[in-house]
Amino acid sequence: MTKNFAIAIVLLASQIPAAALNQSLAQDAGPFASGKPLTMIIGFGPGGGYDLWARVVSRHITKHLPGKPNVVPQNMPGAGSFTAASNIYAIAPKDGSTMGLIARDAALGPLTGQQGARFDPLQITWIGTPTTETNVCIATQNAKVKTFDDLLKTELIVGDTGPGTGTRAYPRALNAILGTKFKLVAGFPASSDVFLAMERGEVDGICESLDSVDGKRPDWIPQKKVNLIFQGGTEPSPEIKDTPFILDLAKTAEQKQAIEFLYAGQGIGRPFVAPPNMPPERVKMLRDAFNATMKDEEFIAEVKKQRLDLEPHTGEQLEALIRKIYATPKPIVERVGELIR
Repeated sequence: MTKNFAIAIVLLASQIPAAALNQSLAQDAGPFASGKPLTMIIGFGPGGGYDLWARVVSRHITKHLPGKPNVVPQNMPGAGSFTAASNIYAIAPKDGSTMGLIARDAALGPLTGQQGARFDPLQITWIGTPTTETNVCIATQNAKVKTFDDLLKTELIVGDTGPGTGTRAYPRALNAILGTKFKLVAGFPASSDVFLAMERGEVDGICESLDSVDGKRPDWIPQKKVNLIFQGGTEPSPEIKDTPFILDLAKTAEQKQAIEFLYAGQGIGRPFVAPPNMPPERVKMLRDAFNATMKDEEFIAEVKKQRLDLEPHTGEQLEALIRKIYATPKPIVERVGELIR
């Protein structure tokens, strides 16, 4: 063996561990090895409750992802987040580099035959939700409607942020189920736009999550700037225990069944999802990062600062809930579907 050949062997051998280490680090970083960011698709425009939750999670989830990638929020409003859900389902890469936040009620869209819902909630990957929801129908103090009984006699003009959202589905369905007199005004990109319209006197109210109202207008409820007409969800919120619960206002078993299905999405909360058919290790990566974020002290502090309610549920829990919803008897699904389309 010549001296030069021996030196070459030594140099080559010294490079093997480094190369192996670099390869290992690249594998550990998953889809973010080459500096690729995590794209966070947001199904609504800036300023609303969904946008707020998506950006708060985006600021903290990077700490719990391999390689600590940049997280790039991307607003993709349209059709009550059906546009975003369809994009995540059919177009986004399935390597774990994309996730997003869609409307809680969007999951019911394909089941009830709503136009634009081009995705399968039983196939999309559920990552988790930071909270479950209570929906409140509120009216300004200038509105003639002060109570639920008023709403059965007097028209209430409410803002509508599009198909697949509670701002449209709940008032439209309750008009048929209980005989309420909501009048919907469409064309609002996000709940924050409806709040502005309420302040300007352009609409009387909105049916929106309690979380969003508290987060965007923290003085409205404590200072009684709005009237709480009723609340809806899977169970009453102790935070507003004196506000009538929509299930208690049903007069027949048929009405109760329809309302239970209508509000099933409240248990879905603010759902983060990812594309279907991802490698199991990438699903685990995103779910683990999300779950760790929910326990992150800095994240929890920001949630409190933003006046948001933290009641997280895992992707596995959301998946089980979706399957339960999709097992609802067909006649109930068809009736509610006809009402909210």
